Amino acid sequence: MAQARINPIRVKDIGKPAEVLSPVNLQELAPLPPPFDKDDPAKLWKELAAERRQEVEASLDGVSALSLKRPSSPEEEKKLLEGFVAGLKKLLSTENNWTFLQPLTLSLEHCTHCQTCAEACPIFVGSGRNEIYRPSYRADVLRRLAARYGNGANPLKAALTGSVDLNWNTFARLAELAHRCTLCRRCTQACPIGVDNGLISHELRKLFSQELGIAAQECHRTGSMQQLKVGSSTGMPPAVVKDNIEFIDEEMSEKVGFKIETPWDKAGADVLLIHNAGEILSWPENPGAFAIMLEMAGISWTLSSDIAGYDAVNYGLWYDDFQLARVALKHAEIAKKLGVKKVVIGECGHAHKALTVIADRIFSQEYNIPRESCLTLMEDIVMSGRLKFLPERNDFPVTLHDPCNMVRAMGIVMPQRRILHKIAPRFREMTPHGVENYCCGGGSGFAIMNPNNFASWKYLVAGRVKLKQILDAFEGELDPSIPKYLCAPCSNCKGQFRDLFRAYNVFERTNLLYGGLVELIVNATEGVPEGFLEWEFH
Repeated sequence: MAQARINPIRVKDIGKPAEVLSPVNLQELAPLPPPFDKDDPAKLWKELAAERRQEVEASLDGVSALSLKRPSSPEEEKKLLEGFVAGLKKLLSTENNWTFLQPLTLSLEHCTHCQTCAEACPIFVGSGRNEIYRPSYRADVLRRLAARYGNGANPLKAALTGSVDLNWNTFARLAELAHRCTLCRRCTQACPIGVDNGLISHELRKLFSQELGIAAQECHRTGSMQQLKVGSSTGMPPAVVKDNIEFIDEEMSEKVGFKIETPWDKAGADVLLIHNAGEILSWPENPGAFAIMLEMAGISWTLSSDIAGYDAVNYGLWYDDFQLARVALKHAEIAKKLGVKKVVIGECGHAHKALTVIADRIFSQEYNIPRESCLTLMEDIVMSGRLKFLPERNDFPVTLHDPCNMVRAMGIVMPQRRILHKIAPRFREMTPHGVENYCCGGGSGFAIMNPNNFASWKYLVAGRVKLKQILDAFEGELDPSIPKYLCAPCSNCKGQFRDLFRAYNVFERTNLLYGGLVELIVNATEGVPEGFLEWEFH
């Protein structure tokens, strides 16, 4: 059994009047290793100002991820609650939720409350085991609401399950609670019978988004909507992206001493590469390294200048099936129009899952174009002999972060490791690793979400266990005189590490750089001048 707080919050308390149901306790946070163990968490914590508390809902834990406004009248509140019940019934119907109804129903009906999931959850552990972050807590709230208000609501079942009052407090806290889970599915993997509490969090988000229009705006308005209308989730239209790539090509050409020129809209190419557009904006060395590697390996490839064609992001994976389908179909249409042999997804974990295993549920045969992870493509290039390597150029401590959606959700475990064993002589694993990895703390959209005081919670709670795990991997080598590298082949994870490292001054205190896998490959490639990897923090 997982440890619990004294007088823990109970499931039925979700709707009770309270200014804050269960505030973050900075004194109970999981400890970090030296020298970070002496840091005062209060320096990273931001309390919501009293005036802001009057504007947005933060009564769950004192944090607001959604900037949810309180209803202005009893009539508005009633409409929201009725909308929730209508959405709940759709969530539990085959007609409206054929994609995920079966695993959702099984997870709602078969939890034994053994709490094995709790100790597997980095947020629950990182928080000091705050009861509301226990994976089964939000699941139990939904379970009770489903028994009382779902299709064919059963009074006896509701009585046996336990009661939860559906009022504004329950509504608002449940919406926020669905955004205290990174959807990493570590709890699901740990469950002896496969109850998927991560899916339950996802389905809650879906209910709020699809029925009530409530979603994290970084994922929806400036994410999915901007990607489909403007061109990318970063707001860069095609012309700006092409200018950026042209600049990157020029920089890469200077680095390697021969011309690098990204091919655009090349019909019939073997590979359509789709990056997370965040790489082009924030980590240009990543798309630059891909261009160098593919050019040197002699692979026929292209980028697409179509709307969304250069951005593999699909935030719908985290909150809304309709938005996921719109983006995934757009990617498939672009690949079909160009007549490429396959799509290769760049270093972005959620893009992998969205365009492969989830998109398979919605693609008809005409759109079922072969799709491949960049990790397996890179392994083929590295192991084929097409490139020669000088591993001594990567002779510094290296560890590997396993992006949840690539590794735990899709089982892509070994390609990246076989590459690192070949090109990084001082590679070492984190503990645990592979499918038992810990989430970066920025999954499910958190890496791009910074409203109100949510960033404080993200640094102090969601990312805490991962930060400890990274630092532990370099035990005895944290001195800043020793350069070291965190290999994170996922743009979303890198976004979290960027903000997490800045919050804790990790780079300045330890000389620990983070970056992708392709950069390490190019850094060790014979024919590329030494020093491709520049030791500076973004």
